[in-house]
Amino acid sequence: MRRNIQSESKKTITMLQRLTELYYRLTLERPLVIGLATLLLLAVAVWFSQDFKLDASSDSLVLENDQDLRFYRAVRARYGSDDFLMVTLQPKVGLFTQESLSNIRKLRDELAGLERVESVLSILDVPLIDSPRVSVSELQEQVRTLETEGMDIAKARLEFRNSPLYRSLLTSVDEKTTALLVYLKHDQVQSELQNQRDQLWEKQMGTKLDAQELEKLKGISAEIKQHNTRIQAQLRGDIIAVRAILSRYRRAGEIHLGGVPMIASDMIGFVDGDIRMFGIGVTIFLIILLTIAFKRPRWVLIPLLICLVSAVVMVGYLGMMDWRVTVVSSNFISLLLITTLSLSVHLIVRHQELHAEDPGRSQLWMLKETMRSKFAPSIFTSLTTMVAFASLIVSGIRPVIDFGWMMVVGIGMAFCFAFMLFPAALVPLKAGTPVLRRHDATAAMTRSLANTIERHGNTTLVIYLLIVVLGVVGIGKLSVENRFIDYFKESTEIYKGMVLIDQELGGTTPLDVVLEPDRQFLQSLSGEGGVDPEPDLEEPGVAAIDGADKGDVSEEKFEEDMDFDLGAEFEEESGGISGESFWFNMFQLADVQRIHEYLDSLPETGKVLSLYTTMSMMTMLNSDVPLDNMSLAVVHKRLPDDIKAQILDPYMSKDGNQIRFGIRVIDSDINLQRDVLLKKIKRDLIEKFNLEEGQIRLSGMLVLYNNVLQSLFRSQILTLSMVFLAIFGMFLLLFRCWKLAAIGVVPTVVAAGIILGLMGWLGIPLDIMTITIAAITIGIGVDNAIHYVHRFRVELARDGDYWGAVKRCHSSVGRAIYYTSITVTLGFSIMALSSFIPSIYFGILTGIAMVVALIGNLTLLPLLLVKLKPIKAG
Repeated sequence: MRRNIQSESKKTITMLQRLTELYYRLTLERPLVIGLATLLLLAVAVWFSQDFKLDASSDSLVLENDQDLRFYRAVRARYGSDDFLMVTLQPKVGLFTQESLSNIRKLRDELAGLERVESVLSILDVPLIDSPRVSVSELQEQVRTLETEGMDIAKARLEFRNSPLYRSLLTSVDEKTTALLVYLKHDQVQSELQNQRDQLWEKQMGTKLDAQELEKLKGISAEIKQHNTRIQAQLRGDIIAVRAILSRYRRAGEIHLGGVPMIASDMIGFVDGDIRMFGIGVTIFLIILLTIAFKRPRWVLIPLLICLVSAVVMVGYLGMMDWRVTVVSSNFISLLLITTLSLSVHLIVRHQELHAEDPGRSQLWMLKETMRSKFAPSIFTSLTTMVAFASLIVSGIRPVIDFGWMMVVGIGMAFCFAFMLFPAALVPLKAGTPVLRRHDATAAMTRSLANTIERHGNTTLVIYLLIVVLGVVGIGKLSVENRFIDYFKESTEIYKGMVLIDQELGGTTPLDVVLEPDRQFLQSLSGEGGVDPEPDLEEPGVAAIDGADKGDVSEEKFEEDMDFDLGAEFEEESGGISGESFWFNMFQLADVQRIHEYLDSLPETGKVLSLYTTMSMMTMLNSDVPLDNMSLAVVHKRLPDDIKAQILDPYMSKDGNQIRFGIRVIDSDINLQRDVLLKKIKRDLIEKFNLEEGQIRLSGMLVLYNNVLQSLFRSQILTLSMVFLAIFGMFLLLFRCWKLAAIGVVPTVVAAGIILGLMGWLGIPLDIMTITIAAITIGIGVDNAIHYVHRFRVELARDGDYWGAVKRCHSSVGRAIYYTSITVTLGFSIMALSSFIPSIYFGILTGIAMVVALIGNLTLLPLLLVKLKPIKAG
């Protein structure tokens, strides 16, 4: 058996030797082949880069397989979409003057004339029932609006001020602001595709899909991607067209554009701008830094060539695979350039060290020795960085998952290009003169750090201990609660529009409270039980909506006001909605009123619309006399369809067994805590209104966004645990010593902890961008630790002197660590120019983390190596 093992080992060694020889033949003896292959690959990548796409759809900003997302789509399908554009106008003259109404009319007509606009709702279009008061019969004959001839503008103004439906929806309380709601045409194809995919996803969660179903799911997902591309292109065109129209009316007053479609479209613009700015900015920084550090053109052009080839090929690959870039992954170009440069700098520094030691050596020998000595640490640093990014896959957040996979593939490409192009580009060139001197400023600085920690080792450890304690306390202060409005600069139209809508028009973020019948009613429908036909009339809240005993509302009075024969109508309507529904009767409507008033009383909520809003208007139609069950059935039948579509259908299902409270939450409220609010609403509906838990479903963009935020803590713990264990395993595999592996990960784990603690102390919440900082810090920071420990073992083997090895490491690999860390830090600082606030935080905080990791690798790491002595000297 021993002979078999030895035989296998010899075969493995022989295979490695052959691969090494093949590698040298390709890169050092046939550099032209490498050059031609690279050009061919670049041509293919440039071709496929035409298919490179951005994504800001709802799928790109939600949790994987979020069940609330499917319910949200079902609610939108039943009650109407919240995907409308909101145009706000603050006229320079009075809102109800002829000049302002004329401008609103012209603006509405121009917007309605756009191809993909379904309808536009303004103060000119909504039915007025109290200017003067009309009955149901009169409403059937004519729906009066502000444009109706002879309309009393003064009375209409009073109705808009007092209307439970229009106030803070179409007009502000101070009557200085109005809104036009621009509804875009519904995309039925997209809804059907999403429903098919959601059904397969749901089935996959319970059972394993067969091959045919998996292929169908793959096909539908691809079709959705292609359809989303067309929709996004159409939407951007729509937004451009709308803004072009609005620009012609800015003289009439202050105009802002808001709404979910506009935010999605502008986010695409942010992503596109960030990719261009980050890529160009980082490239300029690389040129400047390489010029300062290495001075000679070759040491600027060759690393730059490797970086650009890696970036272009990666963009082409993403286009070929139809892999969309989101807000989270918009910085992948800059990250890829930074990590590629890090590999190149280590190769340059090693090459120049060899050149400085023996200027007479040939270029071929120096390149062979450089690639040989740097292969092991470079492949392990690449693998550890890939592992760090791969840990993001467990986050459960789709854009974070995609970002992780993109960087895994990109870093793999960067390693291959660095080790192929670096020797192939240099071998035709003469060695020249070395640019790194033993006593240059960088070497002097790194050596001074070695001398400092040698003299003040214990003090340094105490300082680190105190910093770690502060970091742990800061981590305890971390929060995931953040306002969506804070993602944007105050100068952006998104921010300005959201603030105005929050302050004047009832809030920005949609939240739906959907209520179902109770179990007793459901059992009665299925024949398993019954409902009490005569609920207690004295239950709290009934008088508030009825205003009097049932007997106070006479049939004669109702017939007189409504102008029809109640007996005949009710006989025809005897099977109507009131008799079959759970909610649409005078007894349950009392609870609806109480729930509505409760939701409206919450400080976080703005405008609340519900069936109670409808009933308030129907009561006005009935001369301010509340309707009984008989009257409800008749009025429901006689209301014109267009009136039903505006005041009834958005809040109650056709059978009356499900109702919806449409709430808009004040996102700019500094005290807003989404998760606390959602839990409070659900708890209070159960405890204060005796609803069953199964009756209550919360939906809307606020719920989906909160689901993402609340998953961040779990995701952060999972990603950090994964990256720590994986990198510890990589160290163990590389150095075959558990003590050395543990020491190697300490500096970067400390750096990640410090930066998370700093976020806690500064009150910077976790979001879909900052959640990646810790994993990236460990992944990139640990690269330098690997290079340092690898070199430390070599230096220690020379004379067994621990402090001597530390000083030699600081003078050699320490300079490479310094150059790469400074480059990474300044590269991340480019993100401070983004229009997206989380990208700014990400860039600044990751840059700080890189500086902390640099200091840790040049102070804490060597101290631990000397104190713990994990390697036998000599």
